[in-house]
Amino acid sequence: MNAAATNVVIIGGSAGCLDVVVQILQLLPENFEASVVLVIHRMKNTQSKLDKMLGRKTGRKFIAEPEDKEPIRAGMVYLAPQNYHLLAEDDHTFSLDYSEPVNYSRPSIDLSFESFASIYGKKIVAVVLSGANKDGAAGLQKVIDGGGLAVIQCPETAEYPAMPRAAVSLNSTAIISKPEEIVDCILQNL
Repeated sequence: MNAAATNVVIIGGSAGCLDVVVQILQLLPENFEASVVLVIHRMKNTQSKLDKMLGRKTGRKFIAEPEDKEPIRAGMVYLAPQNYHLLAEDDHTFSLDYSEPVNYSRPSIDLSFESFASIYGKKIVAVVLSGANKDGAAGLQKVIDGGGLAVIQCPETAEYPAMPRAAVSLNSTAIISKPEEIVDCILQNL
């Protein structure tokens, strides 16, 4: 069993983000020790097999949708369960929350960024990818305020640039990165 995660990469994305998520997971070293948490907007009323599709496309053997109170483990890739907010608890476990959508979204990237930033502080890298709303922009500021690193996909490279643009407009100290450079930002800062 993997040890508890001391560093976390949390990636938020929506429409148009999947190719970049796949690219990031493929480029991260196989022995990458941080926990990777994916918060991706999905349709709530249709069954999703996104975890299995990402596993096939990236070669990652196991991408898990965590259970409530499951420990956050090093070296794991987690996918926020469909239709739940994914939060971190003080004891480094996941919490699943079914409260109201935020920015029309559940899971909310803002809520996840804020929650993980409050637990991991300087040991977090948060990434905002392509999407059609502003989810993630406010939460990214919480990551920055806690000493973590904020990375935003360059809006010009995003299939749906609204989410990266909103994040850029609220977070002037974030790193704006082309998709192929995001992994370098992660590896240099964790």
